[in-house]
Amino acid sequence: MSDFFSGGWSTFVAGATILGLVLCIVLLLIASRRKVMANDNTTGHVWDEDLRELNNPLPRWWMGLFVLTVVFAGIYLAMYPGLGSNEGSLKWSSAGQYEAEQAKARAALEGVYAKYKAQTAEQLAKDPQAMGIGERLFANTCAGCHGSDAKGSKGFPNLTDNDWLYGGAHETIIETITKGRNGVMPPMAAAVGTPEDVRNVANYVLSLSGSPHNSIAAQLGKPKFAVCAACHGADGKGNQALGAPNLTDKVWLHGWGEEAVINMVNNGKNNVMPAHTSRLSPEQIHVLAAYVWSLSQGTAVAGK
Repeated sequence: MSDFFSGGWSTFVAGATILGLVLCIVLLLIASRRKVMANDNTTGHVWDEDLRELNNPLPRWWMGLFVLTVVFAGIYLAMYPGLGSNEGSLKWSSAGQYEAEQAKARAALEGVYAKYKAQTAEQLAKDPQAMGIGERLFANTCAGCHGSDAKGSKGFPNLTDNDWLYGGAHETIIETITKGRNGVMPPMAAAVGTPEDVRNVANYVLSLSGSPHNSIAAQLGKPKFAVCAACHGADGKGNQALGAPNLTDKVWLHGWGEEAVINMVNNGKNNVMPAHTSRLSPEQIHVLAAYVWSLSQGTAVAGK
């Protein structure tokens, strides 16, 4: 595929475009120089003994539009990109126009967000207008993964239950939205031991949250849980500094039950929350984070 991005293709496109315009002019000149070959308004061409080609030139207005089209194309290609990699005299680009429009939109919204900049999450949560803005930001930015109700789905955290992998403080949510997160659970089967050991550990993990499990297998798996305790803690309550889930709360992000836990131990998991710093301004993230924070506080959002 790298062949399609070589400099030769740019030259080819530019050459083909210029050649096309030149041929249009040549065709026009050839057509305009055709002469009537006889006095009966024919061209002199005869087929099948008596079929003669009439001289019916194109209307002048059509010829004029044709010339104007070619001239317009030449001016356009000189000013805007179109001849391969040539930027044009105006240096215009769709990316540049997008950035300019975004900058204009941000400037227009600065006044809207200025009054929220110094407010805390608690203050913003009591402001119906701020929460309305946060709700729209959430719908446009976050709902695709976390759902329109923010309750998530398999692999995407529920943001309404106040159960946080990295912490639920307003500042922490801001950091998560701004920088994103990359949660990694490495495959641990080799460290745990045999497949039977893995199954025993899975039952012990289930026992931590009071979920249905094999109690005998759980007791056998308890010593092996030491491998997991490095991240999840000796009590299994997780570590928000690492994003290690709390295994005692019955909140299962990637599936529940013995087989789901075994699969996680055997294969691990890499879950990514993308950074949104390129999509949202710091002021927008500040309001959005307050909205997300409010969803998990057990009270209705202001204005709802």
